[in-house]
Amino acid sequence: MTPKKSSPEYKSGFVAITGAPNAGKSTLLNRMLGEKISITSRKPQTTRNRILGVVHRPASQIIFIDTPGVHKASQPLNIRIVNVALSTLTEVDLVLILIDIANPEPEAEQYMISELKKNNPSVVLALNKIDAVKKPEVIKIINKWKDAYPFKAIVPISAKHGDGVETLLVEMEKELSEGPQYYPDDTMTDVPAKFIAAEMIREKVFRLTGQEIPYSVAVSIESFSNKPKKGIIHIQATIHVERDSQKGIIIGKKGSKLKQIGQNARMEIERMLGNKVCLKLFVHVQKNWSKDTKALTRFGY
Repeated sequence: MTPKKSSPEYKSGFVAITGAPNAGKSTLLNRMLGEKISITSRKPQTTRNRILGVVHRPASQIIFIDTPGVHKASQPLNIRIVNVALSTLTEVDLVLILIDIANPEPEAEQYMISELKKNNPSVVLALNKIDAVKKPEVIKIINKWKDAYPFKAIVPISAKHGDGVETLLVEMEKELSEGPQYYPDDTMTDVPAKFIAAEMIREKVFRLTGQEIPYSVAVSIESFSNKPKKGIIHIQATIHVERDSQKGIIIGKKGSKLKQIGQNARMEIERMLGNKVCLKLFVHVQKNWSKDTKALTRFGY
């Protein structure tokens, strides 16, 4: 793709969104875009891949990369997930760190700062969930973080409600250099609809099942008809789990849980595609796939 020519005042650049697991990175990206492209849940490590989102502004184009949560990992799947996040930090023009000040993760946050200091990139810090903390406490937290790293700016925000997000965008825009418009005005992401559909299904598994299930789940799209048949897009997907007991939980009594997952996912996929969707889900047991390097590669991790 050839970037468009820009005016001398036009700015552009790539920004990695990073932070501890469950800090609200995907919620913030969706808020800045005004559309949902990155899945969210209350459970850590919901995001497993890099998700690109393009924010178009009058004098700039900010290309965000939503990365998985950074933490000290030991399991093969989590090691790959964290490596994805850390590798992104050296490939961008600016790093945006998101900290959940209502539920801090000191160990993960300090690990993240130590990793940043290895290359010293330009960093903007966003302090998320100010709606859940009293204002005097927010000021104390800002002062605490001032000495942790030479941040270009520290901005208190609420990704959920949008407070401070415009200020954050302005601060990031200041740090970008003059550059071209890399993506057309109507481009929000370069992630295929097929990938987002799989992620939406996985999100519903996260939201509708207990603690033991989400981290043992992967979703693959077996078929995806780009051209509607009789006005309907047909999608077949497989939910992969590691044990027979997990398969039973996802299917539920008389298939009730799988039906609920399918209905909720279908409605979101329809909103994304702007088209009626027929979604068929299957559940497959693949023993210990999250520790199998071949399976991890096949599922895109």
